[in-house]
Amino acid sequence: MNGIILKSPKILLFVVLILLMFMNCNETNKIKRIKLGHGLDTNHPVHKAMVFMAERIEKQSTGRIKIDIYSSQQLGSQRECLELLQLGSLGMTKVSSSVLESFAPEFEIFALPYLFRNDDHRFKVYEGKIGRDLLHGLVKYRLMGLGYYDAGNRSFYTRSKLIKSPEDMTGLKLRTQESAMAISLVNTLGGAATPISWGELYTSLQQGVVDGAENNLPSLYTSRHYEVCKYLSMDEHTSIPDVILISHLIWEKLSKNEKKIIQEAVDASVKYQKEIWQDETKFALKKIQDSGVKIIYPDKAAFIKKIEPIYRSYINKRGGSLLLQIKGVK
Repeated sequence: MNGIILKSPKILLFVVLILLMFMNCNETNKIKRIKLGHGLDTNHPVHKAMVFMAERIEKQSTGRIKIDIYSSQQLGSQRECLELLQLGSLGMTKVSSSVLESFAPEFEIFALPYLFRNDDHRFKVYEGKIGRDLLHGLVKYRLMGLGYYDAGNRSFYTRSKLIKSPEDMTGLKLRTQESAMAISLVNTLGGAATPISWGELYTSLQQGVVDGAENNLPSLYTSRHYEVCKYLSMDEHTSIPDVILISHLIWEKLSKNEKKIIQEAVDASVKYQKEIWQDETKFALKKIQDSGVKIIYPDKAAFIKKIEPIYRSYINKRGGSLLLQIKGVK
């Protein structure tokens, strides 16, 4: 048989073609596993949305693409996950845009306090041209933005006192994300901003390393910070989205159809998360109230006036073009 193959170019060509077809078939059927790391608890609505996304991707790809989700900072902090994404060592992640702003300064806009008029306004920004342009602009940072998850409104919660006005924040050590804007917000309002990793915050609150923190209701509930912090001031100072990202290095290795499957699954998960977020927020508020946390809704006017220097500083540094675009969205 070997002699026949060597002496017959036609047979040799036929065998080569069969081998190439077999190799291409194996490559086509090869399962692609993409690791997704994030810092939230598995009960969090954003985690549930990512599970929804992963299941949809696996189904639409007929099992050829699998997303392995690692929650609760198993693969590192938000900053560390972004760095791994840039290197192509991690496939996907979800981070707060406040952390993303250290990598992509354009995203600092979302950390401006009282930026949006209402929920409808912010969703129009996330889902419209402004939001899409910001996501697509991440390519120059070796990242690929796929969508925004709703992260509601952030408010202050503390261990020992209610924050009724900015004056009540004087001297309070308040945990912030690793965000220049978040740090500026707390300091401008009179507090002492203290950046701490989300995974270390519960212990830091218990031990009095910080006097309080700020976040949305589902995060306050799923983190169980309400066990330590018995005062919640619903000042709703910022509405900072979560951003779902994929490594641009990995994205470029995907086929056109694979990219389509992933993007469509992310889009569907964004809609799903937006729906469950409202229910989860109401549920979290009730559970937090039932636990004995004292909740107030302070007059926001004093807070809005106090943070005016932040807007002046932002415009001096970044210009006012993007801000005007967002404010002009109807």
